[in-house]
Formats: sequence, C-alpha cells, structure tokens
Amino acid sequence: MKKYFINTNNIILCSLSILLSLFYACDKEPEFSIPAELFDINAVPFENLREYNFFEGDIADLEPVNGIVLYELNTPLFSNYAAKKRFVYLPNGPATYNDDNVFEFPVGSVIIKNFYFDNDIRNPEQGRKIIETRLLIHKEDGWFPASYVWNDEQTAAEFNIVGRSVNLSWTHYDGQEKSIRYSVPNKNQCKGCHEFNKELVPIGPKARNLNGTITYPNGIVANQLEQWKEWDILSGLPDMSVVSKAPVWNDPSTGSLNDRARAYIDINCAHCHSEEGPANNSGLYMNYHRELSTNMGICKPPVAAGGGSGGRKFAIVPGSPDESILIYRLESLEPDVSMPELSRSVVDDEGLELLREWINELDGECG
Repeated sequence: MKKYFINTNNIILCSLSILLSLFYACDKEPEFSIPAELFDINAVPFENLREYNFFEGDIADLEPVNGIVLYELNTPLFSNYAAKKRFVYLPNGPATYNDDNVFEFPVGSVIIKNFYFDNDIRNPEQGRKIIETRLLIHKEDGWFPASYVWNDEQTAAEFNIVGRSVNLSWTHYDGQEKSIRYSVPNKNQCKGCHEFNKELVPIGPKARNLNGTITYPNGIVANQLEQWKEWDILSGLPDMSVVSKAPVWNDPSTGSLNDRARAYIDINCAHCHSEEGPANNSGLYMNYHRELSTNMGICKPPVAAGGGSGGRKFAIVPGSPDESILIYRLESLEPDVSMPELSRSVVDDEGLELLREWINELDGECG
C-alpha cells in the first residue's frame, strides 16, 4: 500500500494566501461605475431629497453612492460664507468639453449643490449645519431647478418652492462670532443667476474652474478634468497644456493678483454681466478672458445714473477703488444697490479686500 505524505506547511501558506486575497478584495474600494437609474426623471421633483438615492448611510454625511461624482471649483461663487459640497450625476453618457462656457450635459444629468455652515470656519471638525440642497435636473425640455431645505435635526431635506429665511451664526476666520439672515431662493429667483441666452443653465462647471486637483471620497488624488476623462464622463478634452485654468482667488501661489481678481469677478459677476447674461443691456461684460477695456468696466460710465452708482462716474477707476462703482455696490447691502442682486445679505470682506488691492494696482486714468 502506498503512503501519501501531506505537506502541512504548504497547506497553511496556501490558506493564508487565500485569506489575504479575500481580505484585500473586501477592503478595496469598488471600481467607479455610473448607476443606470437612481430615480425616475419623469417623477421629479420628489418631496424629500432622500428619494433621489444620491447618498448612502446617514444622509447628513453627504456620502455619495458609487457613480455620484464630487467636484470642486477653483474659485467658487460667494454665498454669504456658506460652504458647498458639489456633486454631479451623469447616467446617460459624458458631458461635452467646452473651453470657455459650461460643459454640455446630457439629458438625465443632475448638478447637486449642498450649502452648509461650519460651526467654526477655522475648524470644520467642530461640526456643521446643512441649510439647503439645490438640484439642477436636466430634463428633455431643459434644466429644472429644485431646492430642498434641511430640518434642524439634519435628518431630512424637504422640497421648497417659495424660499425661506434662516438665522445663522458661526465663528469666523478672525475668531469673532458672525451672524446673518440666510435666504433660500424661491424657484423664480434661480433664473436670475442661471440665465444664459434666456435659458436656465449651470454656472460653475467650466473647464477653467474644474482644472484643479482634488481628493475624491475613494482616496484618489487627481486633476478633475483628467479624472472625468478616465471615468468616461467627459468627452472632447484636449491636451491639458491648452486648457484654461482659473486660480484660487485667495491663494497667491495659484496666480497673480490680476488673475485672482478676474477669477473672483468671473464667477461672482459674469454670469449676469456677459453678452449672453441677463445684464447684457448694461454693456458691462466681465468674463474671465475679456481684455481689460471699457466693456470690462475700466473707466466705463453707467448706462443709467442713479442710486446704484452712488454718485460715482465709472465702474472701475484705476488706482481708486473708492471712486469705483464696482466697489460701492459690493460694499452695499441696500436693495437696488447691492451686487450681486440675489442671495447676498452680508459683505464678503475678504473678496472686497482682494478687489480693492487689484484696482489700486491698475494703471491708467479716467477722463
């Protein structure tokens, strides 16, 4: 009779190898994939944000399901010091690249913007309060805005059409307590900012705003445009050497004073003040790539004199911020004077300081 000898060492090593493989397979993040359909687009708007299935676990954690893509803007729109966590959902194919304007998103796409306030801006780990989640849903007949207001318990966000005001306070950058009355816009006000050629469209997702490196929830650190291309959610991306890049407005390491000021003006003003925007009759066009000229505001008189000019003669007076209508309107909180017209009930002190410094450095004289 033959005798068989079993090498127990080999069995143990083999077993350990299998167990380790299983462990790493379970621990590994799932590969990126877009879910086919999270909700029925013909049934929106839902009464509760949870019905869209964008987030998993505790909804207040804003942890996206696989396929919902986090994105950030190099220089964001100022919204009364609200922080924002942005996502995009692209179930029906990639967005199409555009070098200057917002990308073209296919029907079914959703832009998701969550507005919140940290209890202490200097230390986000001390908690936050989510105020609202705004959706732009691309339906067959165009973009549809839907706003959801969060309850105080942070357990749910309910659909809101008429808008709402919320009293808020937080610890500011300087350690002082800051308080505001935050306004959630009503449905009709959305078009006031999001109008382009008389149609409602997104504002932020442009190549220059997305051309930056971020850390994704799965730990990937990558340039957003390159990562979107790798995930097949962006088509037509040219060589990155020719892609425009806006700096971070408050980070001098990312661009010159002029470029940072222009990026701030572009995101905060140019969605209205452009040839395609609702303020096109003003003749004041403030797009990022526009040459510094009269149309950009340099020594440009207002179309109509009045309280909005504060007695000043020109939109931007090189070397004289206090004589510039731009500064006067950004400093004001008065109705019919304050700019932007909507969703601002407090002065952006830091942004204003940047623009004052920029105007002081501009060369030229107004006749």
